[in-house]
Amino acid sequence: MHANTRFTWAGGRRSGFTLLELLVVVAIIGLLAAYVGPKYFSQLGKSEQSVAKAQIEAFAKALDTYRLDVGRYPTTSEGLAALLNKPASANRWNGPYLQKDVPLDPWGKAYSYKSPGTRGKDFDILSYGSDGQPGGTDTAADITN
Repeated sequence: MHANTRFTWAGGRRSGFTLLELLVVVAIIGLLAAYVGPKYFSQLGKSEQSVAKAQIEAFAKALDTYRLDVGRYPTTSEGLAALLNKPASANRWNGPYLQKDVPLDPWGKAYSYKSPGTRGKDFDILSYGSDGQPGGTDTAADITN
């Protein structure tokens, strides 16, 4: 075989893809990405909300254990840090009540804690969602206990 010989198909055409064929494939991949991308990212937002809800539930259980030991929930000024470090006014504190430091919410912001809570609740734990602002919809919606 000579060094300059090219491989050919049965019709004498050169093997390989034409520019038009490559453009069609790229267009198909782009259409698939445009269809699948938004569905994927909406699921990602829902999973972050699920993580925030699970963390808030874990805080609520730890706060209930704190109340059983101390006789009250931490004050707003003591905050969730009271689950890790003994407040000066908590004589029967038997913590720490969390295994690790208080995590940030899935969007990298601190959870808000208030005691007593609103609407007759003993306490409120709140994440302001992806926008970090009160109110909002979808992934920017507030998540509370």
